[in-house]
Amino acid sequence: MTAIISPAAILGSQALQLKSLPPLSLYIHLPWCMKKCPYCDFNSYEVRDRSDGMPEAEYVAALIRDLEASLPQIWGRKVISIFFGGGTPSLFSPRSIDAILGAVRALLPLEHLAEITLEANPGTFEAQKFADFRVAGINRLSIGIQSFNARHLTSLGRIHDDKDARRAVEIAQKNFDNVNLDLMYGLPSQTLEEARDDIETAVAYGLQHISAYHLTLEPNTLFHRYPPSLPDDELTADMQAMIEQTLAREGYANYETSAFARPGRESRHNMNYWLFGDYLGIGAGAHSKISFRDRIVRQMRYRQPKEYLAKSAPEISSDPPIMEQHEVGRNDRAFEFMMNALRLTDGFAPQMFIERTGLALTHIQRQLDVAERRQLITRDFQRIAPTLTGRRFLNDLLQIFLPRQSRV
Repeated sequence: MTAIISPAAILGSQALQLKSLPPLSLYIHLPWCMKKCPYCDFNSYEVRDRSDGMPEAEYVAALIRDLEASLPQIWGRKVISIFFGGGTPSLFSPRSIDAILGAVRALLPLEHLAEITLEANPGTFEAQKFADFRVAGINRLSIGIQSFNARHLTSLGRIHDDKDARRAVEIAQKNFDNVNLDLMYGLPSQTLEEARDDIETAVAYGLQHISAYHLTLEPNTLFHRYPPSLPDDELTADMQAMIEQTLAREGYANYETSAFARPGRESRHNMNYWLFGDYLGIGAGAHSKISFRDRIVRQMRYRQPKEYLAKSAPEISSDPPIMEQHEVGRNDRAFEFMMNALRLTDGFAPQMFIERTGLALTHIQRQLDVAERRQLITRDFQRIAPTLTGRRFLNDLLQIFLPRQSRV
């Protein structure tokens, strides 16, 4: 009698067997904005004609069909957070946001008091509109301020000025008790004192969360083609140190490379990304990472809004409008986990790596040894975390964990 050998036995450690699935978030991409900023490499599109350039009702219907078609991939799983990103989601009407959230609540189990974030541009702020966003169910607002300096806002191609920025924060605080400000430093011709003014202005509002990003010149952007004059590395390092010290003094924890929060106000949605949690992304160009018991899959929706709408048409297909999909291999699972989790100041519990990747910690033992020897991480049985040096030279740290075939 011939013994039947299971596929898992043949594959051995190659076979993925997750004992439990990670938390699940929902990302909703609203791709239109008033003006494409010269540094922006996001999947976003200028609205030149409001009536024709942003087919709001049609797009909302497509999002809901996309979500319905995606349900078999996430049956029975509770959603812990929702994030409306863009583009400029605040261009959409509160009625549209309410319709989307109504469909989400009807189709998916939502965790009680789930974090629901909307990104907003100060150039789109109207007091009543943001009160209505709150009524629709948004309970966290993320405002793309970038700077409170009028000259720098002009150089960044923003549609708002310094007065708009301040007014936006004031309107936000009247309607929301959980507000994030996005700021940037290392701006064209920016001085250390100007960067200090920006961060101290933000701190004075007493907000719950501040994100401070170093301006980088990304491929396929206007700034990449026509680079502005930027502060040198030494000056931007001084800016970073100043920002960290200022926010620490004011009671903000630097819990992730660019994120600072009051106690208990860390972004739950982003924490789920950084700890290799799952997320379903719907909308033009949205990315998903979805775990099953025996595999982890990454997907991307069609990028162009017109193509996304066409592929979402009910007469075309009942499937989600997925342009690309692939299974994440074991080496990539290890690297992707480390690439995200090592952004966190407190790092991660070793058991989290095992649960989220389906791999034993021995899979990265050699790399951990190298990183520890170079004093880029600290580790014990409870936690693996980047050192201050590891955080300052994060790319060097992550290079250690790159799959061999990916190294240059």
